[in-house]
Amino acid sequence: MATDLIPLGDPSLRQKVRLELVVNEERRDLVIDGYKSLLELLREELQLTGTKHGCELGECGACAVLLDGQLVLSCLVAAVECDGRSVQTVEGMQNGPTLHPLQSCFADAGAAQCGYCTPGFLLAAKELLERKPDATRAEIAEALSGQLCRCTGYLQIFEAVEAAAAQLRGGR
Repeated sequence: MATDLIPLGDPSLRQKVRLELVVNEERRDLVIDGYKSLLELLREELQLTGTKHGCELGECGACAVLLDGQLVLSCLVAAVECDGRSVQTVEGMQNGPTLHPLQSCFADAGAAQCGYCTPGFLLAAKELLERKPDATRAEIAEALSGQLCRCTGYLQIFEAVEAAAAQLRGGR
């Protein structure tokens, strides 16, 4: 909603802001600069560097995270919008030392080459499979269409998501 936006010239952006949010299931109480993006909050304030700086224009998907379970591009989300909300990053996918099936399937399929885009792909795929555990190849391709990869050619990524979906449904 346009009425919720703070004008860029607003002096409040230069002020410190207190935020309470949950990041990777851990409650956080932070005081940050009001102008920071969610990406900057994660990387600079919380040292969660799995979320990558990419284009910072919302075009590459490298900064994707889950905000209240929905995929968002953290470079386009103001940190102040996250007060009282829940964020999941790639660091929050694994359960202790156990990788999430998507993470292990990406490794097994060679879907992560340079790895820069991988966190965004993993979270986009996680959001899809939580909504639609039996997603088709076309649905996987559509759900991942906002993520750019320069290394893999996407086939291994789609295969990894399909394999993880089968594991999550209880198959092999």
